[in-house]
Amino acid sequence: MKEGYLSPIDKIIDSALEEDLGPGDITTAALVDLSVKGEARLIAKEEIILAGIEIFSRVFSRLDPEIVVETKYRDGEAVSNGEDIGIVKGSMRGILSGERTALNFLQRLSGIATLTRKYVERTDSSKVRVIDTRKTTPGLRILEKYAVRRGGGFNHRFGLFDGILIKDNHIAVAGSIAKALARIKGRVPHTLRIEVEVEDIKGVEEAIGAGADAILLDNMPLKEMREAVSIAGGRVLVEASGGI
Repeated sequence: MKEGYLSPIDKIIDSALEEDLGPGDITTAALVDLSVKGEARLIAKEEIILAGIEIFSRVFSRLDPEIVVETKYRDGEAVSNGEDIGIVKGSMRGILSGERTALNFLQRLSGIATLTRKYVERTDSSKVRVIDTRKTTPGLRILEKYAVRRGGGFNHRFGLFDGILIKDNHIAVAGSIAKALARIKGRVPHTLRIEVEVEDIKGVEEAIGAGADAILLDNMPLKEMREAVSIAGGRVLVEASGGI
């Protein structure tokens, strides 16, 4: 993971630790002396695509910089059921207090990467790309989109600020697809790609005719989807989501 991401990720980790630990882990503090050292093995319970191992390690280093995580795999690599992923060594207080938070990150991100890889493999023989959306867990978008990439998928826009997508509610306010495109073309830099969400063939034709750079086929039946791709004929980028 790139160094520039560490600051926002540390904030996410600190928030998660604060949520779980609060003023302190009262069970571990009562049972385990500060001097007790040990280690914990990290074992895969099923076949996975690993994602979030650096976040896993970072959780422990935020709690105790002397805790060391030794790993055998890197993010994006396949791990077989029963395989050792790594070992956590150091203060047992820190290990026991941080294990749930560390595992929460690792399990969720590896789950996303694993499912993404399955979709990618299903489309591997075509020119189709598997792309994510903004429907992410609040506060975890940077991590979940990272997991998609580790699974072999691609990121769509990160937020509302880095890409234009005219959706159904925008069209309803503007009055029509053509009106929405005419209005937005005069207000944004010409270098930005303009994408329009469409629900039927009529919308496809209107969006292409009005100068859209890309169309998003929303919850469209497969038969209509094929027709839409044929109509587009390579003139615009075609994306599809919902019910596929």
